[in-house]
Amino acid sequence: MRLGAFSALEVAASGLSAERTRMNTIASNLANARTTRTADGGAYKRLDPVFEATPLGGNGVGGPNESAVSLVKVQRIQQDTRDPQLVYEPGHPDADAKGYVRYPNVNVVEEMVNMITASRAYEAGVTSVESVKAMAKSALGIGR
Repeated sequence: MRLGAFSALEVAASGLSAERTRMNTIASNLANARTTRTADGGAYKRLDPVFEATPLGGNGVGGPNESAVSLVKVQRIQQDTRDPQLVYEPGHPDADAKGYVRYPNVNVVEEMVNMITASRAYEAGVTSVESVKAMAKSALGIGR
């Protein structure tokens, strides 16, 4: 398998796309951190993207090193299985018979840490794209 500038750009772009999905998921979690009633019933459930590595060639004809370079794909977005937060608020319209309200299982501090991590990963991907562009430009300049 021969890797070139286009392959490097494809790998970096797949990472950028995955991190964009992660940032959107985090934004959804933060926006719904206090949502006690959804269309499905019950409190909002935190979402997490699940990434997977997919070999760049993917067709089985690239030789022994085909799986050395992988793209990042979002396999699925899954609900967090942790229990909702129970808060005693007897006057709340969604309180149960004992006065407890089930709030989403979203921890704002955890989401902010995830957002910083995703942001840094996105920045690294942009830096990779810029480096590949600079290398391609330099290579084109050699031929002049």
